[in-house]
Amino acid sequence: MAAETKHHSTHIPQWKKDEIEDIKKLISAHSAVGIVGVHGIPSSQLQLMRKNLRGMADVKVCRNNLIYRALETSSDDVKQMNKYVEDQTALLFSNEDPFKLYRILEKGRASAPIKAGGIAPRDIVVQKGPTSFPPGPIVGELQSSGIPAGIEGGKVVIRETRTVAKKGDVVNAKLASILARLEIQPVELGLDLRAVYEKGIIYESEILAIDETKYIGDITQAVQRAFNLSINAAYPSKATIGTLLAKAASESRNLAINAEIIMPDFIGELLAKANTQMLSLAQVASQKDANAISNKLRETLLTSPKEEKEPEVVAAKEEKTEEHKKKEEDETAIAAGLGSLFD
Repeated sequence: MAAETKHHSTHIPQWKKDEIEDIKKLISAHSAVGIVGVHGIPSSQLQLMRKNLRGMADVKVCRNNLIYRALETSSDDVKQMNKYVEDQTALLFSNEDPFKLYRILEKGRASAPIKAGGIAPRDIVVQKGPTSFPPGPIVGELQSSGIPAGIEGGKVVIRETRTVAKKGDVVNAKLASILARLEIQPVELGLDLRAVYEKGIIYESEILAIDETKYIGDITQAVQRAFNLSINAAYPSKATIGTLLAKAASESRNLAINAEIIMPDFIGELLAKANTQMLSLAQVASQKDANAISNKLRETLLTSPKEEKEPEVVAAKEEKTEEHKKKEEDETAIAAGLGSLFD
């Protein structure tokens, strides 16, 4: 009798065995296996989601005990996914990267009205302003749901922004009906990805939820700071050598001119500098004694303000243009070097 009882308790219908084997085959055939929550998703909406995922992922809905048994009889790594099997659960099979898979599921979410007895997923706020309702009983219905309403200009208006339900509150039938008529849809329907197994690693949803814009911004900022540090520390690398050489050449040129070191490359600037200094000295000397300078030099001083004023402006503009060009070259070098810092 005991043997017969044992045989009866361990008997599993063939269809369940087939279901378990099918799950195990799908696990073996895909690089990524996900556990998703499907609570509250209507059958029609679930079918649409499965259709939208075609070619990227397969969704299999079956009993939790069969999912649990299939995972339990898989490898030790996959077996750990059992702790995510709860409530209404489905399996997701894909060859996509887990992070890409998470993004795909998030983009596939759709807004929906909240049902009577549903839990508010967030604070539900009704904004003040006109509605599309004509005057009628709707005014009383709005007011009885805690929404201040009235009639203005022949239309029903909401007179004050009001939070009608806090996150976690149970929404009654009356409020759910009013929210639906106001086309307020606080519920997001979608496959709730709890965890994904890939190559011996389990990624929970908190890890997969990455803000791509912030992530890319952080990397870009890190590269820029690394580049600036390398330039300021004069650390040569493939990405910085061009800028460092340009900086060194500019600094050496300025040093040579300020130190009045006579070299072929700088002789023009040095002669121009000397000429300017000579004219300034001659101007001061002539103010003290008109005979201190020659007539030719005096004529030069008399004509230089009109003749040299415009060239000075042009020279300044040219110098600014050169500086601007150099700045553009440096910026181009920086932009070109950002990606190669990590080569």
